[in-house]
Amino acid sequence: MTSTSDDSCAAPACSPTLPGFTCGLDATLRVISGKWKPLILYFLAQGGPTRYGELRRAIRDVSDKVLIQQLKELESDGLVKRTDYKEVPPRVDYSLTPLGRSLSLALVPLCTWGTENMDAVQQVFAQRAAWAR
Repeated sequence: MTSTSDDSCAAPACSPTLPGFTCGLDATLRVISGKWKPLILYFLAQGGPTRYGELRRAIRDVSDKVLIQQLKELESDGLVKRTDYKEVPPRVDYSLTPLGRSLSLALVPLCTWGTENMDAVQQVFAQRAAWAR
């Protein structure tokens, strides 16, 4: 797609009107910053409350330390609810809050884009790997 000065398909303007943020995209990126947060939100959106072990298996390559840290951050940001059942052995699960659900819906187009462009993205990463050699 070529860009023109009269591009009717352009994204809506992201104006810097939010106090403390450059724009709405800046606010969103700050909330989902971290390699694993979008994936955590994605997997939690797939089917209700999820146990820690289920998340750990679904999100390959994440360390326990980082997963726990990012879950805590998402909880403190009001996106994820942690339910501790106060049982022995311990039973804890995670679910999305209404705010987290709304953010997970905003991530759907990114997931769609990644699925539709996976071959091109794989080629880009293959080229990067070749450059690094």
